[in-house]
Amino acid sequence: MTSHHSALPALSRRATLGLGLAAGTAVAARAADYPTRPIRIIVPYTPGGFTDLSARLVAEPLARALRQPVVVENRPGANSILGAGVAAASPADGYTLVMVLPAHAANATLQAGKMPFDPVTSFAPITVVATSPVVMASGKHLPARNWPEFLAYARARPGAITYGSSGIGSTAHLAMELLQIRTGLRMVHAPYRGTQPALQDLIGGNIGAMFDVDSALRPQLQAGNIHPIGVAAARRAPFAPDMPTFEEQGIADFTVTTWSMLLAPAGTPADIVERISSEVAKIVREPAMTARLLEMGLIAEGRSPAQTAGFLRSEVERWAGVIRTANVTVE
Repeated sequence: MTSHHSALPALSRRATLGLGLAAGTAVAARAADYPTRPIRIIVPYTPGGFTDLSARLVAEPLARALRQPVVVENRPGANSILGAGVAAASPADGYTLVMVLPAHAANATLQAGKMPFDPVTSFAPITVVATSPVVMASGKHLPARNWPEFLAYARARPGAITYGSSGIGSTAHLAMELLQIRTGLRMVHAPYRGTQPALQDLIGGNIGAMFDVDSALRPQLQAGNIHPIGVAAARRAPFAPDMPTFEEQGIADFTVTTWSMLLAPAGTPADIVERISSEVAKIVREPAMTARLLEMGLIAEGRSPAQTAGFLRSEVERWAGVIRTANVTVE
């Protein structure tokens, strides 16, 4: 068997090196010119939610900083998998980004092997835009006005209290599963299609409790239609200084935060990722924007790509443990 390789023109080592250098220079030139056309941020949810809000708040200032339009595109479906999948399959050139929630980290376990992408390896993490610790509220029909009272009431009635959430695998759902793991409580989960229908049933007395972000619960808490039980934060939230933490009420280290995270497709040039990350950090840390976020119950972040990557991995691991322990399935 004779080799046909010799028939091919042999590339000299210098020419091969030259090709490599040329490719490297082309990437560097692309990053230096970036951006030369509009950028899109895919939001894998309907307009009006936390993720959509995070994307729209940074889009306009980012467009000014990069001198190109930044378009927010809502691609809801399959608990964020549809929109994230579109982003994962897009060219890794910095022109398609995606804004995700903790459901993205939970899907790594809940939807393992059923997605066209990997929630960690298919993306280049850019930054965490904002975070918000979740708040627990109970219905007025329950006698509980704080966590110790709620715990005593629920413990005396195992399986009798139903709690609502904005959907299976949502932060609201997994926060309550974690609380049950930590306390041995037994409650029944009623998943809803979003926060609002769950909140209506909490006000109406059809469910006993729920977790959600402060901004979603605040109007009903202020109106006295539901009762605040606690905030799942290490210290009292700046937007709810009157609400005690679970830690203050006897559960050590019970912190659950929802977050918005900006990702790019894996392989996006590092300097493009760094540039977007630093621009978004500048935007959210600007005092007026920080104050505006706080009014909405959000804490400005602006983490580096490395910090964001570490945080995403830790969230995937954390919720994997809860999902497996509580035997959560999407079926």
